[in-house]
Amino acid sequence: MSILSGKNVLLGITAGIAAYKTAALVRLFIKSGAQVKVVMTPASKDFITPLTLSTLSKNPVLSSFTNEDDTDAVWNNHVDLGLWADIFVIAPATANTMSKMANGSSDNLLLATYLSAKCPVYFAPAMDLDMYKHNSTKASFDKLQSFGNVMIPATSGELASGLVGEGRMAEPEDIITFLENDILGKLPLKGKKVLITAGPTYEAIDPVRFIGNHSSGKMGFEIAKASANLGAEVILITGPTHQKISHSLINVVPVTSAEDMYQQVHKYFDTVAIAILSAAVADFTPKEVSAKKIKKTSDTLKLELKRTKDILASIGETKKNQFLVGFALETHNELENAIGKLKKKNLNLIVLNSLQDKGAGFKGDTNKVTFIDNKSTVTEFQLKSKAEVAEDLLNEIVKQTHA
Repeated sequence: MSILSGKNVLLGITAGIAAYKTAALVRLFIKSGAQVKVVMTPASKDFITPLTLSTLSKNPVLSSFTNEDDTDAVWNNHVDLGLWADIFVIAPATANTMSKMANGSSDNLLLATYLSAKCPVYFAPAMDLDMYKHNSTKASFDKLQSFGNVMIPATSGELASGLVGEGRMAEPEDIITFLENDILGKLPLKGKKVLITAGPTYEAIDPVRFIGNHSSGKMGFEIAKASANLGAEVILITGPTHQKISHSLINVVPVTSAEDMYQQVHKYFDTVAIAILSAAVADFTPKEVSAKKIKKTSDTLKLELKRTKDILASIGETKKNQFLVGFALETHNELENAIGKLKKKNLNLIVLNSLQDKGAGFKGDTNKVTFIDNKSTVTEFQLKSKAEVAEDLLNEIVKQTHA
């Protein structure tokens, strides 16, 4: 999965011959999992049709503040467009448009949207050789970058005039690669490894039966996504679950039992900077596992259970500089029990869920949590989606590890 997956990408197209490449660029954005909207300068429609781009992006293409052919014209709000976008990419960016951007001119919808945008702005210059080298163009490059805009460098090659040199817009594939690398390079967990456990464990009784719990793995999988979206290389060790995940930065390690999970956690723990153990690991496992299916010979069945190895405590004892996060699912004396677990297992942070809270706990899409750190700071949250809880957790970890 690309780092662009789930992002809202606004593509601005200006009036250069390289506009013909934007059809391929839109396709690549869609393929990467992004949502795409296109805003064009009026003159750019001479180079590629809005119909082509709207068909590929699956969104209407905008080029003016109102649709002049519509007697009941609706205002195309440049502020809303700018707020919608997670990334604004202007490609091709002509010398004319860049000069207007640099000097605050706002004579079309694209420029008004640019001046309203709160998101990162990327621009991919495209023009002929002499225009590219002109001092006024260089001044636009410098000014735009001083605003925090990111330039996607033009390449050298044959230009529309027949000249050969700088000014050719980067190819669509290269623009995508540039964006992915730039975004990843600025993410707070770039270069860090994060270990996450998720889901239940199944403790075998015989070849067909097991002891398990109701954990769906949703919380752990959302934490994995949130970690990867901040640039981390994620090792996701998961018990049996129906959850699916596909991301280039997430390595899924499936396990079944508590012992399996113990072995895999210890295999990877020394290599990571952060470990978040959200799995619902069984506390007990059958002392003896029958090699054959147990037959119903009476109305009762007695099982002798033994304690499983405490994964969280074991790595808490051996941790060096790792930031260690545990979860506590409690039904009574919640805060007292969570603080006790935090201290006993040498954690940096513990996430408390209470089964007393409606909407929290196993299987659902929501959770209500409290964070408690090793400085006794308690932060309570309202009921949120598990995706939002995961983002809150990663933001807290980033804040504490970057302090």
